[in-house]
Amino acid sequence: MQAKRFRRLAVIAALVQPASARAPRQFNYDESAVPAYELPDPLVCADGSRVKDAAGWRTRRRPEILELFREHVYGRAPAAPSELRFELLEEGEPGVEGSAVRRQVRIHLASDVSLDLLVYLPRTTADASPAFLALNFYGNTSVHRDPEILPSRSWMGDNADLGIVDHRATAATRGARAHRWAIEEIVARGYAFCTVHYGDIDPDHDDGFQNGVHGAFDPSGEERPPDAWGSIGAWAFGLSRCLDYLEQDDDVDAERVAVMGHSRLGKTALWAGARDERFALVISNNSGCGGAALSRREFGETVARINEVFPHWFCGNFRAYGPNVNRLPVDQHMLVALIAPRPAYVASATQDRWADPRGEFLSAKHAQPVYELLGASGLPMGEPPSPNVSVQGTLGYHVREGKHDVTELDWAHYLDFADRHLLATPK
Repeated sequence: MQAKRFRRLAVIAALVQPASARAPRQFNYDESAVPAYELPDPLVCADGSRVKDAAGWRTRRRPEILELFREHVYGRAPAAPSELRFELLEEGEPGVEGSAVRRQVRIHLASDVSLDLLVYLPRTTADASPAFLALNFYGNTSVHRDPEILPSRSWMGDNADLGIVDHRATAATRGARAHRWAIEEIVARGYAFCTVHYGDIDPDHDDGFQNGVHGAFDPSGEERPPDAWGSIGAWAFGLSRCLDYLEQDDDVDAERVAVMGHSRLGKTALWAGARDERFALVISNNSGCGGAALSRREFGETVARINEVFPHWFCGNFRAYGPNVNRLPVDQHMLVALIAPRPAYVASATQDRWADPRGEFLSAKHAQPVYELLGASGLPMGEPPSPNVSVQGTLGYHVREGKHDVTELDWAHYLDFADRHLLATPK
Protein backbone atom coordinates (compact mmCIF):
# COMPACT_ATOMS: atom_id res chain seq x y z
CA MET A 1 0.00 0.00 0.00
CA GLN A 2 2.81 2.40 0.88
CA ALA A 3 4.64 1.57 -2.39
CA LYS A 4 1.47 2.35 -4.35
CA ARG A 5 1.17 5.69 -2.52
CA PHE A 6 4.75 6.65 -3.37
CA ARG A 7 4.21 5.68 -7.00
CA ARG A 8 1.18 7.93 -7.22
CA LEU A 9 3.08 10.80 -5.61
CA ALA A 10 5.82 10.36 -8.21
CA VAL A 11 3.27 10.51 -11.02
CA ILE A 12 1.69 13.68 -9.58
CA ALA A 13 5.12 15.26 -9.23
CA ALA A 14 5.80 14.49 -12.89
CA LEU A 15 2.48 16.04 -13.91
CA VAL A 16 3.23 19.43 -12.36
CA GLN A 17 6.75 19.73 -13.77
CA PRO A 18 7.48 20.99 -17.30
CA ALA A 19 8.67 18.29 -19.70
CA SER A 20 12.20 19.68 -19.75
CA ALA A 21 12.46 19.40 -15.95
CA ARG A 22 11.38 15.75 -16.04
CA ALA A 23 14.06 14.67 -18.51
CA PRO A 24 16.58 12.43 -16.71
CA ARG A 25 20.23 12.86 -17.68
CA GLN A 26 20.66 9.29 -18.85
CA PHE A 27 18.40 9.84 -21.86
CA ASN A 28 19.96 10.50 -25.23
CA TYR A 29 20.33 14.06 -26.53
CA ASP A 30 23.17 13.28 -28.93
CA GLU A 31 22.14 13.02 -32.58
CA SER A 32 25.16 10.83 -33.32
CA ALA A 33 23.92 8.33 -30.71
CA VAL A 34 20.52 7.81 -32.31
CA PRO A 35 20.34 4.06 -33.04
CA ALA A 36 20.03 2.70 -36.55
CA TYR A 37 16.39 2.10 -37.38
CA GLU A 38 14.13 1.25 -40.29
CA LEU A 39 10.70 2.83 -40.43
CA PRO A 40 7.64 0.85 -41.51
CA ASP A 41 6.55 1.99 -44.97
CA PRO A 42 3.12 3.63 -44.69
CA LEU A 43 2.27 2.48 -48.22
CA VAL A 44 3.20 -1.22 -47.80
CA CYS A 45 0.42 -3.47 -46.51
CA ALA A 46 0.84 -6.30 -44.04
CA ASP A 47 0.83 -8.82 -46.91
CA GLY A 48 3.81 -7.05 -48.51
CA SER A 49 1.87 -5.47 -51.36
CA ARG A 50 2.20 -1.75 -52.03
CA VAL A 51 -0.80 0.53 -52.49
CA LYS A 52 -0.45 2.53 -55.68
CA ASP A 53 -3.48 4.80 -55.73
CA ALA A 54 -5.93 6.66 -53.53
CA ALA A 55 -8.45 3.81 -53.63
CA GLY A 56 -5.86 1.35 -52.32
CA TRP A 57 -4.96 3.74 -49.49
CA ARG A 58 -8.56 4.37 -48.58
CA THR A 59 -9.83 0.79 -48.66
CA ARG A 60 -6.75 -1.21 -47.66
CA ARG A 61 -3.78 0.51 -46.05
CA ARG A 62 -5.43 3.31 -44.10
CA PRO A 63 -7.83 0.97 -42.22
CA GLU A 64 -4.92 -1.37 -41.55
CA ILE A 65 -2.76 1.37 -40.00
CA LEU A 66 -5.66 2.73 -37.97
CA GLU A 67 -6.27 -0.73 -36.56
CA LEU A 68 -2.58 -1.11 -35.66
CA PHE A 69 -2.64 2.14 -33.66
CA ARG A 70 -5.81 1.02 -31.88
CA GLU A 71 -4.36 -2.36 -31.00
CA HIS A 72 -0.83 -1.36 -30.06
CA VAL A 73 -0.79 2.30 -28.98
CA TYR A 74 -3.97 4.22 -28.07
CA GLY A 75 -6.59 1.52 -27.60
CA ARG A 76 -10.18 1.22 -28.77
CA ALA A 77 -12.74 3.89 -27.92
CA PRO A 78 -16.48 3.30 -27.90
CA ALA A 79 -18.89 4.81 -30.39
CA ALA A 80 -20.62 8.11 -29.67
CA PRO A 81 -22.97 7.60 -26.71
CA SER A 82 -26.67 7.26 -27.44
CA GLU A 83 -27.39 9.52 -24.45
CA LEU A 84 -25.40 12.42 -25.93
CA ARG A 85 -27.17 15.66 -25.05
CA PHE A 86 -26.33 19.38 -25.23
CA GLU A 87 -27.35 21.92 -22.62
CA LEU A 88 -26.94 25.62 -23.35
CA LEU A 89 -25.62 27.32 -20.20
CA GLU A 90 -25.14 30.80 -21.65
CA GLU A 91 -25.79 32.35 -25.04
CA GLY A 92 -25.19 35.61 -26.79
CA GLU A 93 -23.15 37.35 -24.12
CA PRO A 94 -20.22 39.57 -25.18
CA GLY A 95 -16.76 38.33 -24.30
CA VAL A 96 -13.11 39.01 -25.12
CA GLU A 97 -13.58 42.74 -24.51
CA GLY A 98 -16.61 42.91 -26.76
CA SER A 99 -14.98 41.48 -29.91
CA ALA A 100 -16.74 38.12 -29.65
CA VAL A 101 -19.93 36.45 -28.54
CA ARG A 102 -19.41 33.99 -25.71
CA ARG A 103 -21.36 30.74 -25.58
CA GLN A 104 -21.02 28.03 -22.93
CA VAL A 105 -22.47 24.57 -23.51
CA ARG A 106 -22.56 21.47 -21.34
CA ILE A 107 -22.14 18.27 -23.36
CA HIS A 108 -23.70 15.35 -21.47
CA LEU A 109 -22.01 12.05 -22.32
CA ALA A 110 -23.61 9.94 -19.61
CA SER A 111 -25.68 10.48 -16.50
CA ASP A 112 -22.61 11.44 -14.45
CA VAL A 113 -20.11 12.64 -17.10
CA SER A 114 -20.34 15.99 -18.91
CA LEU A 115 -17.97 18.43 -20.61
CA ASP A 116 -18.21 22.22 -20.47
CA LEU A 117 -17.43 23.70 -23.89
CA LEU A 118 -16.49 27.38 -24.04
CA VAL A 119 -17.04 29.02 -27.44
CA TYR A 120 -16.09 32.51 -28.60
CA LEU A 121 -17.71 33.51 -31.90
CA PRO A 122 -16.61 36.45 -34.08
CA ARG A 123 -19.08 39.34 -33.98
CA THR A 124 -17.99 40.63 -37.38
CA THR A 125 -19.60 37.99 -39.59
CA ALA A 126 -23.12 36.71 -40.13
CA ASP A 127 -21.84 33.51 -41.76
CA ALA A 128 -20.96 30.29 -40.01
CA SER A 129 -17.34 30.59 -38.85
CA PRO A 130 -14.52 28.10 -39.19
CA ALA A 131 -13.17 27.17 -35.78
CA PHE A 132 -10.24 26.08 -33.67
CA LEU A 133 -11.02 23.38 -31.10
CA ALA A 134 -8.54 22.58 -28.33
CA LEU A 135 -8.38 20.97 -24.92
CA ASN A 136 -6.86 23.00 -22.08
CA PHE A 137 -4.94 21.90 -18.97
CA TYR A 138 -6.17 24.26 -16.26
CA GLY A 139 -9.89 24.73 -16.81
CA ASN A 140 -11.75 27.09 -19.11
CA THR A 141 -11.16 29.99 -16.73
CA SER A 142 -7.43 29.73 -17.44
CA VAL A 143 -7.66 30.64 -21.14
CA HIS A 144 -8.83 34.25 -20.67
CA ARG A 145 -9.49 36.77 -17.89
CA ASP A 146 -13.14 37.05 -18.91
CA PRO A 147 -14.90 37.04 -15.51
CA GLU A 148 -17.99 35.27 -16.89
CA ILE A 149 -16.25 32.02 -17.85
CA LEU A 150 -17.74 29.29 -15.70
CA PRO A 151 -15.32 27.54 -13.33
CA SER A 152 -14.36 23.93 -13.86
CA ARG A 153 -16.25 21.29 -11.90
CA SER A 154 -13.74 18.52 -12.56
CA TRP A 155 -10.34 17.15 -11.55
CA MET A 156 -7.43 19.54 -12.00
CA GLY A 157 -4.54 17.84 -10.26
CA ASP A 158 -2.44 19.83 -7.81
CA ASN A 159 -1.40 22.57 -10.29
CA ALA A 160 1.19 23.68 -7.77
CA ASP A 161 2.89 25.91 -10.32
CA LEU A 162 -0.24 28.08 -10.37
CA GLY A 163 -0.61 28.09 -6.60
CA ILE A 164 -3.89 26.15 -6.86
CA VAL A 165 -4.90 24.06 -3.89
CA ASP A 166 -8.63 23.81 -4.63
CA HIS A 167 -9.83 23.80 -8.26
CA ARG A 168 -12.88 25.81 -7.17
CA ALA A 169 -10.57 28.71 -6.29
CA THR A 170 -10.97 30.28 -9.72
CA ALA A 171 -9.06 33.44 -8.78
CA ALA A 172 -5.86 31.42 -9.17
CA THR A 173 -6.80 30.01 -12.56
CA ARG A 174 -8.55 32.98 -14.21
CA GLY A 175 -6.37 33.94 -17.17
CA ALA A 176 -3.41 31.93 -15.78
CA ARG A 177 -2.63 30.42 -19.18
CA ALA A 178 -4.02 33.20 -21.39
CA HIS A 179 -0.62 33.61 -23.04
CA ARG A 180 -1.09 30.20 -24.67
CA TRP A 181 -4.35 31.16 -26.37
CA ALA A 182 -4.32 33.98 -28.93
CA ILE A 183 -8.07 34.32 -28.64
CA GLU A 184 -8.29 37.96 -29.74
CA GLU A 185 -6.23 37.24 -32.87
CA ILE A 186 -8.14 34.01 -33.61
CA VAL A 187 -11.46 35.82 -33.44
CA ALA A 188 -10.14 38.83 -35.39
CA ARG A 189 -9.16 36.48 -38.21
CA GLY A 190 -12.75 35.25 -38.41
CA TYR A 191 -12.46 31.96 -36.51
CA ALA A 192 -14.45 30.72 -33.56
CA PHE A 193 -12.40 29.53 -30.58
CA CYS A 194 -13.66 26.46 -28.70
CA THR A 195 -12.12 24.77 -25.67
CA VAL A 196 -12.81 22.18 -22.97
CA HIS A 197 -10.81 21.29 -19.86
CA TYR A 198 -9.30 17.86 -20.45
CA GLY A 199 -10.06 16.85 -16.86
CA ASP A 200 -13.77 17.01 -17.71
CA ILE A 201 -13.19 13.99 -19.94
CA ASP A 202 -10.74 11.93 -17.93
CA PRO A 203 -8.61 12.72 -14.85
CA ASP A 204 -4.94 12.68 -15.79
CA HIS A 205 -3.58 10.20 -13.28
CA ASP A 206 -3.20 6.45 -13.03
CA ASP A 207 -6.43 5.69 -11.17
CA GLY A 208 -7.14 2.26 -12.62
CA PHE A 209 -9.51 3.80 -15.18
CA GLN A 210 -12.25 4.18 -12.61
CA ASN A 211 -13.19 7.81 -13.27
CA GLY A 212 -14.27 10.06 -16.14
CA VAL A 213 -15.39 8.46 -19.38
CA HIS A 214 -13.64 5.19 -18.53
CA GLY A 215 -15.77 4.81 -15.43
CA ALA A 216 -18.88 5.58 -17.46
CA PHE A 217 -18.26 3.47 -20.57
CA ASP A 218 -15.97 0.57 -19.64
CA PRO A 219 -17.88 -2.63 -18.79
CA SER A 220 -18.14 -2.85 -15.01
CA GLY A 221 -16.66 -5.83 -13.22
CA GLU A 222 -14.65 -6.98 -16.23
CA GLU A 223 -10.90 -7.11 -16.65
CA ARG A 224 -9.72 -4.48 -19.14
CA PRO A 225 -8.33 -6.03 -22.33
CA PRO A 226 -4.78 -5.05 -23.35
CA ASP A 227 -6.12 -2.91 -26.20
CA ALA A 228 -8.60 -0.95 -24.06
CA TRP A 229 -8.46 2.82 -24.53
CA GLY A 230 -6.16 4.91 -22.38
CA SER A 231 -6.44 8.57 -21.47
CA ILE A 232 -5.22 9.88 -24.84
CA GLY A 233 -7.93 7.80 -26.49
CA ALA A 234 -10.43 9.18 -23.98
CA TRP A 235 -9.45 12.81 -24.56
CA ALA A 236 -9.67 12.25 -28.35
CA PHE A 237 -13.12 10.73 -27.84
CA GLY A 238 -14.12 13.92 -25.98
CA LEU A 239 -12.90 16.11 -28.84
CA SER A 240 -15.12 14.17 -31.23
CA ARG A 241 -18.10 14.75 -28.95
CA CYS A 242 -17.34 18.49 -29.04
CA LEU A 243 -17.41 18.27 -32.83
CA ASP A 244 -20.78 16.53 -32.55
CA TYR A 245 -22.05 19.66 -30.83
CA LEU A 246 -20.43 22.03 -33.33
CA GLU A 247 -22.18 20.18 -36.17
CA GLN A 248 -25.52 21.41 -34.84
CA ASP A 249 -24.41 24.96 -33.98
CA ASP A 250 -25.48 27.15 -36.91
CA ASP A 251 -22.83 29.76 -36.07
CA VAL A 252 -19.93 27.33 -36.63
CA ASP A 253 -18.97 25.71 -39.92
CA ALA A 254 -18.30 22.19 -38.64
CA GLU A 255 -16.70 21.22 -41.96
CA ARG A 256 -13.89 23.70 -41.26
CA VAL A 257 -12.79 22.84 -37.71
CA ALA A 258 -9.09 22.68 -36.85
CA VAL A 259 -8.18 20.55 -33.84
CA MET A 260 -5.08 21.77 -31.97
CA GLY A 261 -3.18 20.50 -28.95
CA HIS A 262 -0.02 21.12 -26.94
CA SER A 263 2.22 18.50 -25.30
CA ARG A 264 0.15 15.43 -24.27
CA LEU A 265 -2.84 17.19 -25.75
CA GLY A 266 -0.85 17.53 -28.99
CA LYS A 267 -0.62 13.73 -28.99
CA THR A 268 -4.36 13.75 -28.45
CA ALA A 269 -5.03 16.17 -31.33
CA LEU A 270 -3.09 13.94 -33.72
CA TRP A 271 -4.98 10.82 -32.64
CA ALA A 272 -8.31 12.67 -32.75
CA GLY A 273 -7.60 13.90 -36.28
CA ALA A 274 -6.43 10.47 -37.40
CA ARG A 275 -9.47 8.58 -36.13
CA ASP A 276 -12.13 11.23 -36.87
CA GLU A 277 -11.94 12.46 -40.45
CA ARG A 278 -14.47 15.20 -39.80
CA PHE A 279 -11.63 17.36 -38.45
CA ALA A 280 -10.56 19.50 -41.39
CA LEU A 281 -7.07 20.40 -40.09
CA VAL A 282 -4.82 19.08 -37.32
CA ILE A 283 -2.12 20.91 -35.31
CA SER A 284 0.44 19.27 -33.00
CA ASN A 285 2.44 21.62 -30.76
CA ASN A 286 5.48 20.08 -28.97
CA SER A 287 3.78 16.66 -28.81
CA GLY A 288 6.94 14.51 -28.59
CA CYS A 289 6.93 10.79 -27.81
CA GLY A 290 3.60 9.17 -28.55
CA GLY A 291 2.73 12.25 -30.60
CA ALA A 292 4.70 13.50 -33.60
CA ALA A 293 8.23 12.33 -32.63
CA LEU A 294 9.50 9.12 -34.18
CA SER A 295 9.65 6.44 -31.47
CA ARG A 296 12.51 4.50 -33.09
CA ARG A 297 14.93 7.42 -32.71
CA GLU A 298 14.91 7.03 -28.91
CA PHE A 299 15.94 10.65 -28.53
CA GLY A 300 14.75 12.42 -25.38
CA GLU A 301 11.65 10.75 -24.00
CA THR A 302 11.32 7.10 -25.00
CA VAL A 303 8.49 4.61 -25.22
CA ALA A 304 9.88 2.83 -22.16
CA ARG A 305 9.99 6.05 -20.11
CA ILE A 306 6.57 7.37 -21.12
CA ASN A 307 4.93 4.09 -20.17
CA GLU A 308 6.75 4.06 -16.84
CA VAL A 309 5.63 7.56 -15.83
CA PHE A 310 2.27 7.77 -17.63
CA PRO A 311 0.98 4.20 -18.01
CA HIS A 312 -2.61 5.43 -18.20
CA TRP A 313 -2.11 7.41 -21.41
CA PHE A 314 -1.93 4.39 -23.73
CA CYS A 315 -3.34 0.89 -24.04
CA GLY A 316 -1.68 -1.94 -22.16
CA ASN A 317 -0.14 -3.42 -25.31
CA PHE A 318 2.06 -0.34 -25.79
CA ARG A 319 4.13 -1.21 -22.72
CA ALA A 320 5.55 -4.31 -24.39
CA TYR A 321 7.52 -2.17 -26.86
CA GLY A 322 9.60 -0.23 -24.34
CA PRO A 323 12.43 -2.82 -24.30
CA ASN A 324 12.46 -3.08 -28.11
CA VAL A 325 10.70 -0.26 -29.93
CA ASN A 326 11.66 -1.69 -33.32
CA ARG A 327 9.08 -4.43 -32.77
CA LEU A 328 6.32 -1.82 -32.83
CA PRO A 329 4.42 -2.32 -36.12
CA VAL A 330 3.87 1.44 -36.51
CA ASP A 331 5.77 4.65 -35.95
CA GLN A 332 4.49 8.18 -35.61
CA HIS A 333 4.94 9.22 -39.26
CA MET A 334 2.11 6.78 -39.92
CA LEU A 335 -0.08 8.66 -37.45
CA VAL A 336 0.50 11.87 -39.42
CA ALA A 337 -0.16 9.95 -42.63
CA LEU A 338 -3.59 8.91 -41.35
CA ILE A 339 -4.59 12.59 -41.52
CA ALA A 340 -3.84 12.79 -45.28
CA PRO A 341 -4.92 14.43 -47.48
CA ARG A 342 -6.20 16.89 -44.87
CA PRO A 343 -3.74 19.60 -43.77
CA ALA A 344 -1.58 18.84 -40.73
CA TYR A 345 0.94 21.05 -38.93
CA VAL A 346 3.72 19.87 -36.59
CA ALA A 347 5.65 22.33 -34.42
CA SER A 348 8.68 22.01 -32.15
CA ALA A 349 10.77 24.20 -29.84
CA THR A 350 14.58 24.45 -29.80
CA GLN A 351 14.89 23.95 -26.02
CA ASP A 352 12.31 21.16 -25.89
CA ARG A 353 14.80 18.39 -26.62
CA TRP A 354 12.78 15.95 -24.49
CA ALA A 355 10.18 16.06 -27.31
CA ASP A 356 12.84 15.46 -30.03
CA PRO A 357 12.29 18.36 -32.47
CA ARG A 358 14.12 16.60 -35.31
CA GLY A 359 12.04 13.47 -34.76
CA GLU A 360 8.89 15.57 -34.97
CA PHE A 361 10.04 17.08 -38.27
CA LEU A 362 10.92 13.65 -39.65
CA SER A 363 7.47 12.29 -38.86
CA ALA A 364 5.90 14.96 -41.01
CA LYS A 365 8.47 14.43 -43.75
CA HIS A 366 8.06 10.64 -43.79
CA ALA A 367 4.27 11.05 -44.06
CA GLN A 368 4.79 12.94 -47.32
CA PRO A 369 4.59 9.90 -49.68
CA VAL A 370 1.01 9.32 -48.57
CA TYR A 371 0.11 12.97 -49.11
CA GLU A 372 1.68 12.89 -52.57
CA LEU A 373 -0.15 9.67 -53.44
CA LEU A 374 -3.40 11.47 -52.60
CA GLY A 375 -2.51 14.51 -54.70
CA ALA A 376 -1.42 16.80 -51.85
CA SER A 377 1.83 18.76 -51.62
CA GLY A 378 3.45 17.37 -48.47
CA LEU A 379 6.21 19.30 -46.69
CA PRO A 380 8.27 21.50 -49.05
CA MET A 381 11.66 21.15 -47.33
CA GLY A 382 14.04 18.22 -46.86
CA GLU A 383 15.64 19.42 -43.62
CA PRO A 384 14.23 21.38 -40.65
CA PRO A 385 14.04 25.13 -41.34
CA SER A 386 15.85 27.80 -39.36
CA PRO A 387 14.25 28.59 -35.99
CA ASN A 388 10.97 30.54 -36.15
CA VAL A 389 10.57 30.00 -39.92
CA SER A 390 7.44 28.19 -41.06
CA VAL A 391 7.42 25.91 -44.10
CA GLN A 392 3.96 25.12 -45.42
CA GLY A 393 2.50 22.80 -48.00
CA THR A 394 -0.41 20.55 -47.12
CA LEU A 395 1.94 19.63 -44.28
CA GLY A 396 3.44 22.45 -42.22
CA TYR A 397 6.33 22.66 -39.76
CA HIS A 398 8.34 25.11 -37.69
CA VAL A 399 10.76 24.92 -34.79
CA ARG A 400 10.42 27.94 -32.53
CA GLU A 401 13.18 29.33 -30.35
CA GLY A 402 12.45 28.68 -26.70
CA LYS A 403 10.96 26.12 -24.39
CA HIS A 404 8.03 23.72 -24.16
CA ASP A 405 5.09 26.10 -24.48
CA VAL A 406 2.66 27.76 -26.91
CA THR A 407 3.45 31.33 -27.95
CA GLU A 408 2.14 34.15 -30.14
CA LEU A 409 4.61 33.12 -32.84
CA ASP A 410 3.20 29.59 -32.88
CA TRP A 411 -0.31 30.93 -33.28
CA ALA A 412 0.76 33.34 -36.04
CA HIS A 413 2.01 30.36 -38.06
CA TYR A 414 -1.07 28.25 -37.26
CA LEU A 415 -3.43 31.02 -38.30
CA ASP A 416 -1.55 31.59 -41.56
CA PHE A 417 -1.73 27.83 -42.22
CA ALA A 418 -5.45 27.76 -41.45
CA ASP A 419 -6.07 30.81 -43.64
CA ARG A 420 -4.35 28.99 -46.48
CA HIS A 421 -6.40 25.83 -46.13
CA LEU A 422 -9.69 26.71 -44.42
CA LEU A 423 -10.35 30.16 -45.87
CA ALA A 424 -9.15 29.54 -49.43
CA THR A 425 -12.39 27.85 -50.45
CA PRO A 426 -15.01 28.83 -47.87
CA LYS A 427 -18.53 27.42 -48.03
